[in-house]
Amino acid sequence: MRTVIYHNPACGTSRNTLALIRHAGIEPQVIEYLHEPPTRERLRELIAGAGLSVREALRRKGTPWLEMGLDDPSLDDDALLDAMLAEPVLINRPFVETDRGIRLCRPSEVVLDLLPPVARPFTKEDGEVVIDAQGRRVL
Repeated sequence: MRTVIYHNPACGTSRNTLALIRHAGIEPQVIEYLHEPPTRERLRELIAGAGLSVREALRRKGTPWLEMGLDDPSLDDDALLDAMLAEPVLINRPFVETDRGIRLCRPSEVVLDLLPPVARPFTKEDGEVVIDAQGRRVL
């Protein structure tokens, strides 16, 4: 299954998402978007494919969004995209694309909707069980 993750290795959610993909037996194409940001067109595709607005795809935590005035409700999508492309840390993460669709995988277990069934147990870095010993997804 073709799988692409827009990944930030410093982010626990992104690391857990990547680990779940690999746990499913898939080696994805990993794009470290802070170093290789998507094009404007690709970013629009990811956001629209995930069913989000541009504003919903804007990361706030740990970013300069407030200092950049991006809380201004009058800013249009083009202005927000300009900011996200100029400062890729403003792109929320991780976006994952497979043959089954595109999702912003927050929380990380959202990625399971894009993967073939996984029956082996999986626990996140912080100890939270995502798939139990019986192979059931824990909600």
